[in-house]
Amino acid sequence: MLHRRTVGDVMTGDVVTLHPSTPVQDVVGLLDANDIVAAPVVDDDGSLVGVVSASDVLRHETGMPDPQGQDGNDAGVWGKARARTAGALMSSPVFTAHADWTIPRAARELRSRHVKQLPVVGDDGLLTGIVSRSDLLDAFIRSDAEIRGEVEQDVLGRILGLDEGTVAIEVRDGVVTLWGNVPEPRLVLVVVGLCQGVDGVVAVDAHLAAAGTAGPGSPRANQGNAGQVER
Repeated sequence: MLHRRTVGDVMTGDVVTLHPSTPVQDVVGLLDANDIVAAPVVDDDGSLVGVVSASDVLRHETGMPDPQGQDGNDAGVWGKARARTAGALMSSPVFTAHADWTIPRAARELRSRHVKQLPVVGDDGLLTGIVSRSDLLDAFIRSDAEIRGEVEQDVLGRILGLDEGTVAIEVRDGVVTLWGNVPEPRLVLVVVGLCQGVDGVVAVDAHLAAAGTAGPGSPRANQGNAGQVER
């Protein structure tokens, strides 16, 4: 199986956290000093109890429940506007992720929850990291050299057991192009499918033939076996 990167692979482990008793002025200073838009709030046991975001701080700084005029009669939001500690300012409960989640699952959760980041917790509820939209995006923006190495070493070598040089590989702007021979016709689609599963691959352009048939550079070999497949 290919190694599919998870939230645990891309999350930030060294997280700036707040305590429920942290004064609001210190909250503002920590967010500004670390150039972050939100920070998890953890209790004395390290359990996640809430999150303070930049919008929470903005409500407090303006003295308004919502600077845009929404939720004006919400008592809880008015309470945040008058908060003196992170515990009073924070949002709770918190949408969280787990380290073993796949990147697509975390991305879907961010989108469905309309948030920019998710605290990552263990089965014990303790905070282990935080994952943001940019962390997830970086997982798919890989260099051509990284992609080529994974295709060559993991897909063709470790998984399929093909001898080095059996299939030539070129990767340009995330598009993987393959030329060569594979032992059986059915492996053509297998190779393409596995390459599509490599993180960062945009498309696969396969010019492959089964050993013993016409070479991969000939029209007969390319017909039906070649073509670009986008992810």
